[in-house]
Amino acid sequence: MTTQSLTSSCAELKQKIELRQARVAVVGLGYVGLPLALLYTAQKFPVTGFDVDERKIATLRAGGSYIYRIAAAEIQEARTLGFDATSDYSRISEMDAIIICVPTPLNEYQEPDLSYITGTAKSMAPHLRAGQLVVLESTTYPGTTEEVLIPILEQGNRSGLKAAHGSASEGGEFYVAFSPEREDPGNQTVARRDIPKVVGGLDAQASELAAAMYGAIFNRVVPVSTPAAAEMTKLLENIYRCVNIALVNELKLLCLRMGVDIWEVIAAAATKPFGFQPFYPGPGLGGHCIPVDPFYLSWKAKEWDFRTRFIELAGEINIKMPYHVIESVAKALNQNKKAMNGSRVLVLGVAYKKDIDDLRESPALTIIELLQQAGAEVSYNDPYFPFIGKGRKYDLQMKRTPLENLGQYDCVLIVTDHSDYDFKKIVQESQLVVDTRNATRGIKSSKIVPC
Repeated sequence: MTTQSLTSSCAELKQKIELRQARVAVVGLGYVGLPLALLYTAQKFPVTGFDVDERKIATLRAGGSYIYRIAAAEIQEARTLGFDATSDYSRISEMDAIIICVPTPLNEYQEPDLSYITGTAKSMAPHLRAGQLVVLESTTYPGTTEEVLIPILEQGNRSGLKAAHGSASEGGEFYVAFSPEREDPGNQTVARRDIPKVVGGLDAQASELAAAMYGAIFNRVVPVSTPAAAEMTKLLENIYRCVNIALVNELKLLCLRMGVDIWEVIAAAATKPFGFQPFYPGPGLGGHCIPVDPFYLSWKAKEWDFRTRFIELAGEINIKMPYHVIESVAKALNQNKKAMNGSRVLVLGVAYKKDIDDLRESPALTIIELLQQAGAEVSYNDPYFPFIGKGRKYDLQMKRTPLENLGQYDCVLIVTDHSDYDFKKIVQESQLVVDTRNATRGIKSSKIVPC
C-alpha cells in the first residue's frame, strides 16, 4: 500500500513511527510486556507501561526490577530515556500505539479465561481516540480480536469510534491488529530482535501500521491476512511443541518399563540430519503457553462442531506426568524400605524450566501438592524463589530450604535442573535421588532413580 492510498490519520501515525515520535503504551508489564517496553525505549520511542499492579509500578519508578533476567540497571537506563509506568488508564488518550500483553490463563474447567483482556479493553475504551493503533499480543483462540476485543473497544469509547475495516469513515476510526508474542524465557542464543514478528491487521492499513511499528524494533516482520490467521499461528507453534513433548513423554514411560534409556535414544535420533527434531521428556509442562494453548483451540473448535482429538490426547498425557513422578518417588522410597507417608522429600527446582524465575503452570507446584497429600514432609530449594505463596491454582506458603545437610532427606527430587546446582555433589550427599530431567547424566551411583 502506497502512502498516497493511506487515510490521513494512518499516514500521520506511520510517519510518527518512522520518526520514532509515536508514543507507545505497553499494557501488562510482565514477562512479555516489560521486555517489549524496554526494546521500544532502547529504540528511542517515548514509552509508557500500564499495569494494575501498583507494586510493579512503584518498583519500576524507583528504578528496580521484579524479573530476574532484567537487571535493575536496564530499568534505570530506560528511565533516563523517558520510560514511565502508570496504573492510570486515562493516559491511554495520550498514546499513539497501544500494545496489550496481558495473561490469558485457563479457568478451573480448563476453559479460556479472557478476563484480563476484557478488563483491559473496558479500562481502555473510554480513553480511545481516533487514529490510534491497538495491537493484542496475548495468546488466545482465533477470533478473539474481532469477536471480543473490538466490540468492547467500540461500545465503550465515548466518541462513537469504530475499528477501521476498509470502509470505515475517515476521522472516526482506530486501527486494530493481532501480533502473537514469541518469548522464550531463558533463551540466550536468539536475540529478541531476531525473532520474526507475525502481524495480522483487521484491514490493510492496520497491517501496515503494525508492520511499521514492529519493524522498528524487530529485524523481520511476517504479515498474514487477518488477526485470526495470526492468532492461529501462535497456537500452531505451541501445539506442535505440546504434541511432540507428549509423544516423547509417553515413549519415556514405555522405555522405563523396557529398561531402555530414552535420553540415549533421543540423542541418537537427533543425529539424523533431516526429518527429526529432538524434544525432551520431563515432569510435566509449564509456562504461559504450551500447557494452555491447546485447550484454547479445543474449546473454540467445539463452536464448529469439531473435536481436536489429537490435541486433547497430548494434553491428557502431559497433565498426567506429575502423577507419574509421584508414583516413581513412592516406588523408589519403597525399594529403600520407606513409605511415602512421613518421608522427608526435598524438591529441587520449582520454576517451570531451568534458569528462569517463572512459576506459571509449573509442574513442580502440582508435584509438591501431591506429595503433601500423600503424607510426605516436603521442602523445596530454588535459587530464584525464596518464597512460594499463593497463585491462581496453588497456596503453598513455603520458604526456601538451604541446600545443605541433604542426608536428612529420604529423597531428593530433581524437578528443575538449574545450572546453579552441583548435581555430582547433590548425589554424593543424598540418600536417594529421583531425577526427572536427566540432570545426573554421567554420574554413576546406585542412589539415582531415573523418572
